[in-house]
Amino acid sequence: MGLSRKEQVFMALLGASGVAGLTALILLLVEAASVLLPADTKFGIVFDAGSSHTSLFLYQWPADKENGTGVVSQALACQVEGPGISSYASDPAQAGESLQGCLEEALVLIPEAQHRKTPTFLGATAGMRLLRQKNSSQAKDIFAAVSQVLGRSPVDFWGAELLTGQDEGAFGWITVNYGLGTLVKYSFTGEWIRPPEETLVGALDMGGASTQITFVPGGPISDKSTQADFRLYGSDYSVYTHSYLCFGRDQMLSRLLVGLVQSHPAALLRHPCYLSGYQTTLALAPLYESPCVDTTPPLGLPQNLTVEGTGNPGACVSAIQELFNFSACQGQEDCAFDGVYQPPVRGQFYAFSSFYYTLNFLNLTSGQPLSTANATVWEFCQRSWKLVEASYPGQDRWLRDYCASGLYILTLLRDGYGFSEETWPSIQFRKQAGGIDIGWTLGYMLNLTGMIPAEAPAQWRAESYSVWVATVVFLVLTLVAVLGAAAVQLFWVQD
Repeated sequence: MGLSRKEQVFMALLGASGVAGLTALILLLVEAASVLLPADTKFGIVFDAGSSHTSLFLYQWPADKENGTGVVSQALACQVEGPGISSYASDPAQAGESLQGCLEEALVLIPEAQHRKTPTFLGATAGMRLLRQKNSSQAKDIFAAVSQVLGRSPVDFWGAELLTGQDEGAFGWITVNYGLGTLVKYSFTGEWIRPPEETLVGALDMGGASTQITFVPGGPISDKSTQADFRLYGSDYSVYTHSYLCFGRDQMLSRLLVGLVQSHPAALLRHPCYLSGYQTTLALAPLYESPCVDTTPPLGLPQNLTVEGTGNPGACVSAIQELFNFSACQGQEDCAFDGVYQPPVRGQFYAFSSFYYTLNFLNLTSGQPLSTANATVWEFCQRSWKLVEASYPGQDRWLRDYCASGLYILTLLRDGYGFSEETWPSIQFRKQAGGIDIGWTLGYMLNLTGMIPAEAPAQWRAESYSVWVATVVFLVLTLVAVLGAAAVQLFWVQD
C-alpha cells in the first residue's frame, strides 16, 4: 500500500529540513576562517639607577610579539626622589626605600591581575661601577637593599644588575633607532618591514659618570672588544660602541677642579670656567674621594677652598684638554683619545642626556653649525655671574657649570670623537626619539622581551559575510521545514 498524501508531504518536509540543516552545518564548520582576537597587553618595569638620580620607566607591548621581540612603547617615566643609589653607601636600606614612590605610581597603571606577571628590572650604570671600584662591599650592600625592596613588591622581579659600559651604549643605540623607526616599521600594506641600513642613527650619550658613543661604521670593526652584536625583529646588528668611564659630566667637572687645584695650589682658586663674579667655598677632601681622581691633595692647603670665577673660555678649554690624553693616539689612524680605537664617525647621530640638556640651555639644538656653537658658548662664558643669575632665576644649581659643560662637549665631540665643521650638522641634540625618552632602558627592555615568552593570540572561528548569510538562510529553511512537518503531523486530518 502506497503512502498517503499527508505522509508524502511530511516525509518531503522532513527530508528538506535534513538537507538544509546538513548544508548549514557544512557551511558553519568547513567555510569558517581562523581570526585573531586582540592580544593581551604585557608590561615591564625598568629602573635606571644612574650616578646622579634614578628613574623608573614603564613599558607595554602586545603579547603576540613581532619576529621574536616585543613591540614596546613607553607608558610612564618617573624620576625617583633623591640622588642616585650609589650615594646611599652609608645607608643602603634607604636606597631601596627610595624606589617605592615611583613603583607605586607604575602599579596604578597596570591591571592588578597582571602585577605578579610584570617583569621588573634594575640596571645600575657608571655611578655604581665607580662605587664598586672604590668599595665593593658597599656596592654589594646597596644591590642587596634594592633587591630586597623590589623582591617583596607585587611584581615579577628579575633582579638588579650592574650594566657594562658597552651594554649602556648599545642599548641606548637600540632605543634611538627603535624610536625613529629605523629598526622596524609598519608599512602601508600592513606588514612589518626592515628599513635600509643607511637610515640607522648613531647614539651619543653622556651621564654623570660616563659617556658613550655607538654607531655602525663604514667597514669592519678591527677591535672586537668594541663590537656589540644583537638580534632584533629577526635581523642581526653589529655596532661599534665604547664607554668612557670618568668622562661623564659630573666626574669631568670634579676632575677639572682637581686639575686646577693641582696646578695652582692656593687657598684661593681662580677658576676660568666659572663666570666672572661667581664665588663659593668648597671642601677639599671630597674632591679626591672619587676613583676617577688618582692623585692626592697638595700639602699645606686648608680643608676648605675659596673658588672664584674668572670667565676665561680660552683658559677653560686649555684646562679641559688636560683631561684627555690625545698624544696616546699619535701615529694611530683610527683612534679617539686615551689610546682607544674608534673608526671614523659615519652617518647621522642623536646626542642625548647631558649633551641635550647643556646645549638646549644654550639654545644650540636647532642645527647651528659648529662655528656658531663654539662662538655661542664662548660668549656665554664671558658673561658676568650677576647678569646670568638674574636672567635665569631658580636655576642656580646648574648655572655655574654650563660654561664648562658646553666647552667640554665641544672638545669631546670635535677633538675626541672627530666631528668636523662638515660632519657637525649630522648631530641632532634631542631628549626624545619618536616620542620616547632616549636612554638605555627601552633598548634593554626590547632585548629582554626576546626572553619573555609571548602567548599565541587567541583564535576563534568566524565566517565571511556571504557565507554567514547563506548559513542563516539554510538554518531558517531547516526551521521552516521542521515546523511544516510538525504542522502536517498535528493538523492535517487524514481523509
